[in-house]
Amino acid sequence: MTERSNQTGTASAAVHGDAEELTGYRGPTACAAAGISYRQLDYWARTDLVVPSVRSATGSGSQRLYSFRDIVVLKVVKRLLDAGVSLQNIRKAIDALRARGVEDLAEITLISDGTTVYECRSPEEVVDLLQGGQGVFGIAISGAFKEIQGSLASLPAVRASLGEDATASMMDELSLRRARRQAG
Repeated sequence: MTERSNQTGTASAAVHGDAEELTGYRGPTACAAAGISYRQLDYWARTDLVVPSVRSATGSGSQRLYSFRDIVVLKVVKRLLDAGVSLQNIRKAIDALRARGVEDLAEITLISDGTTVYECRSPEEVVDLLQGGQGVFGIAISGAFKEIQGSLASLPAVRASLGEDATASMMDELSLRRARRQAG
């Protein structure tokens, strides 16, 4: 089996959770997939930022093997670096997640403004990972938009007519009910 077909099959298996711990990717493959240099990969492994979960290097000549999820984390670290977040702050954010017991970093959403790193737990809850889990208020505009659309669908609306005084042309709900009662 070629390395390319093995990668495709393993990526599929990793996504579905089948035997991920048995198959890994060597450093150069992990680097190519994550878009990082081998020097970055080596440094991050030696400093425990992203440690290979399939097999660590055990001495001269041995090779680290990274899981699919490890490579996802490598890519996240790379994107945070590209966004301008310092490696020191990335390390703090990942350490904060691990201290909280979040083992599978691939299952969370991180947001950054280039200075700090936030964990998005839900559309309403965002946590600043660098400030000891300080909560940040978030508003999902699309959620508010849909909620208002739903609310307004069951409420009366008034169409403004052109050329007339708006206050004279509008009837309030009570006036509309009276008019219906008198007509019917």
